[in-house]
Amino acid sequence: MQDIKNQVIFISPLDWGLGHASRCVPIIEELSKSNTVIIGTTNLNERYFNFYFPQLQKIKVPSYQIQYSKIWPTYLKILFQAPAILWVIRKEKILLQSIVKQFKIDLIISDNRFGLFHREIKSIFITHQLNLKVPFLAFLANSINRKFIHQFNEVWVPDYEEINSRLSGELSDSSSIKIPVKYIGPKSALSHVKSTIYSGDKIDLLVLLSGEEPQRSILENELINVSANQWTNMVLVRGTLQKRSMQNNTITYYNELFGEELKQFISRAEKIICRSGYSTLMDLHLMNKTNLVLIPTPGQSEQEYLAIYWKERFGAKVCAQGKLKAANIF
Repeated sequence: MQDIKNQVIFISPLDWGLGHASRCVPIIEELSKSNTVIIGTTNLNERYFNFYFPQLQKIKVPSYQIQYSKIWPTYLKILFQAPAILWVIRKEKILLQSIVKQFKIDLIISDNRFGLFHREIKSIFITHQLNLKVPFLAFLANSINRKFIHQFNEVWVPDYEEINSRLSGELSDSSSIKIPVKYIGPKSALSHVKSTIYSGDKIDLLVLLSGEEPQRSILENELINVSANQWTNMVLVRGTLQKRSMQNNTITYYNELFGEELKQFISRAEKIICRSGYSTLMDLHLMNKTNLVLIPTPGQSEQEYLAIYWKERFGAKVCAQGKLKAANIF
């Protein structure tokens, strides 16, 4: 990225949770030192980018509005939403034409937004999912994924290039990708937060919740029920602004934490429970946190794969949602 200078750059991440936005933060920070950076945002990640980059220009882009289900696995739910997703891709392609013309864009960077590429302008795709892990029709899913990726000029993978060091395992295998692939190393918004001396008591258990509803709330309520009165110092970061109906006097709650505050809590935590989303795992890896309990979102094959991979490769504990009490993870 150091060789990119004096350009007008448009960058926009997928708004499926805040993970894609989080890993774009250090990229935007680095590029904005010697370029003009414009960020494409939606209602779901606009507050997040305003927190980190209040000075940078933002442009509204269509939201993918991907939804989970209480019953259906995520890959099936996405399949059912395919027509709506294709419609969003079409809308963002049309919008990009006007953005390029109005702001004289020199470089486009898309984090998992398939429609943000331009035939006449270099377009970079950020992803760690070059080799999808789905239980059914994997060949078809990967063929479609590659077809979209190959419309770009280059791929940036937020992971280590050395296979034995990779955080994403086989997900970032680039053997079937026909355009240039660059491994740019793990990226975390917390890495670029100003370091300070961390003070305060140790946190026995830190719970970091993230992801879409309804599974986020289901896991929150389950964790509260199972962990009640077991910890003298438990902090739960809910990852949502929605009001919580359940109360518990033994738990300290925060709706959202960003930047220095979040880094402080992670640093002080003895044990961390979280989803096995890739951006969360990058955050924790770069902060050298190893006492982890990973609870993948049910039916989300990527998180299920990463949980098992991190169990085997990095010694994390893994528990299925719905089996917390029997697993005795506390």
